Amino acid sequence: MGHARFEDLYVSPGRLSWIEFSEGIRFKLLRVSSETGAWTVLFHCLAGSSFAPHRHLGAGEYLMLKGKMEVRGGAGEGGVTAVTGDYGYEPSGVVHDSTCFVEETEFFFTNHGPIAFIDADGNTTAVLDWHDILALAEPR
Repeated sequence: MGHARFEDLYVSPGRLSWIEFSEGIRFKLLRVSSETGAWTVLFHCLAGSSFAPHRHLGAGEYLMLKGKMEVRGGAGEGGVTAVTGDYGYEPSGVVHDSTCFVEETEFFFTNHGPIAFIDADGNTTAVLDWHDILALAEPR
């Protein structure tokens, strides 16, 4: 049968453990695609936590499940303030110099490639791709 080579994936996030990503931020790995480099996670971010400045080397998509995320200073500074129920699309090449969580936040996130973390001059300091996400999720 032609369908025999395809497999569905079902994940029960409630049964997964949270994995440390950075200070105040953790995730649950839902899926990784070695074919495309895409990866999907649930992020949980404590109030006051933030992602380091970064450049998307693949498009990203998110759905806010609870809380508030301020990107590039939030709506008051010309950026984006995303709240519960909001969906966002981040094209490949977009730079986020500031992504802060002003209250406890959870969101569903799919990135369609790597993320390059950058310094104040825009130089790449680290790259996070599907290999790295898998490595972070491996039992210790």
